[in-house]
Amino acid sequence: MSTVFDVEKMSCQNCVKHVTKAVQGVEPGAQVQVELSTGKVTVTPSPADPGAVAKAIQDAGYPAQVAG
Repeated sequence: MSTVFDVEKMSCQNCVKHVTKAVQGVEPGAQVQVELSTGKVTVTPSPADPGAVAKAIQDAGYPAQVAG
């Protein structure tokens, strides 16, 4: 299972690195797929606490919430 997040203000590969690092700080073994064109970040496997992942992304400077 995966969880998808809507993330704003991502525009370049540096943004991808920052978001990936933020997610993996909370979920060290997670795979992170970032789609700059849609603002979607997919985390696999689904994190135990999606809210903590969204907060970590926000703390990195990118407004984020669980998609849906």
